[in-house]
Amino acid sequence: MTEAQETDHGGQSVPQTRTARHRRIVDILNRQPVRSQSQLARLLSDDGLSVTQATLSRDLDELGAVKIRNTGGELIYAVPSEGGFRTPQAPLGGSAKEERMRRLSSELLISAEASANLVVLRTPPGAAQFLASAIDQAELQAILGTIAGDDTLMLISRDPSGGQALADHLLRLAQNDRGPQ
Repeated sequence: MTEAQETDHGGQSVPQTRTARHRRIVDILNRQPVRSQSQLARLLSDDGLSVTQATLSRDLDELGAVKIRNTGGELIYAVPSEGGFRTPQAPLGGSAKEERMRRLSSELLISAEASANLVVLRTPPGAAQFLASAIDQAELQAILGTIAGDDTLMLISRDPSGGQALADHLLRLAQNDRGPQ
């Protein structure tokens, strides 16, 4: 491991770059309500990333983070979401994220094929990254990651032979929302 990397509690190597730090901040803000910079600094530290208050303040400014009221009325930090929505929104709860993934799967998923721990999904042109983002935000434990192109995305299953189960699950989600054909 190089000096420019630390290890988080999951054993994952974390690069110590501005971009990686920004990604971590966005992930944390999208995952849970954060009420203060000191709370965010603690959460980053828990992830193996030490940062000064001045750096954190600059990062939040660069990311366009603002404080908004969540559904419980608390003031929390939020960043503009990816995909063109520039208005910061409070993080969705787990069921809302899964519902969004289910809805988008029913609207965008054309086919799903699996091989070992890989799943290839086909979408209409231009929709693969949108669906991949919804899948990523749903944070399904079975999915290690996604790679999206224009009309094709690849999912990597954590289980070495879990691709088919993952493909079947996504097809069921899409089919259940469409109703009987």
